[in-house]
Amino acid sequence: CIIDKSRIMHMPFNGLSLFDYAVNASLVISNIVLGKQDKAGLITFSDKPRTLIKANRSKTQLKVLLDALYKDGEGLVEANYESLYMAVRGLVCSRSLLFLYTNFESTYALQRVLPQLRKLNNQHLLVVVFFENTEITTTPSHQIDNLEDIYTQITAEHYALTKVQIAQQLRQFGIFTLLTKPENLTVNSINKYLELKARGMI
Repeated sequence: CIIDKSRIMHMPFNGLSLFDYAVNASLVISNIVLGKQDKAGLITFSDKPRTLIKANRSKTQLKVLLDALYKDGEGLVEANYESLYMAVRGLVCSRSLLFLYTNFESTYALQRVLPQLRKLNNQHLLVVVFFENTEITTTPSHQIDNLEDIYTQITAEHYALTKVQIAQQLRQFGIFTLLTKPENLTVNSINKYLELKARGMI
């Protein structure tokens, strides 16, 4: 599991930040991975790599991951994907499944980091996990009473479309993508892991 802990992961949903959701999902999926006798490891990063735990299947690995994640927290800086790429090269020796928990708010933000994502995907099986903004996209369309409501609705629809376009761009380069509501993150991550395992891709 690779968790972006830069400022973009500060965004709150139902009392938790996106980083909190990513931490919880990583622990659950790591527990399942270890239960299937696969190895689980962890990288967190922001402007530079923060936590680096080599993949292992030992009985104590889940506690190692748990201790590391709950000492961690979001940063107020931009994510540096070049340093992430170098960290993965140094830590992950063989082809592996990488779950990258991050967020993109615009296609421009994706374009900035796409070269590093493509390099990671060439060497590993990369799944980019990012989030729907449910607080924006669930605005009921029938609650349009004035010009401000119209503007809000159009903005919400544009925002939702941008997220879909980002997912499509990633898939065009053969990168598996999971666009999910924060509250569905853990279940969707587990399902993607089980799907890829059933397909013999890992």
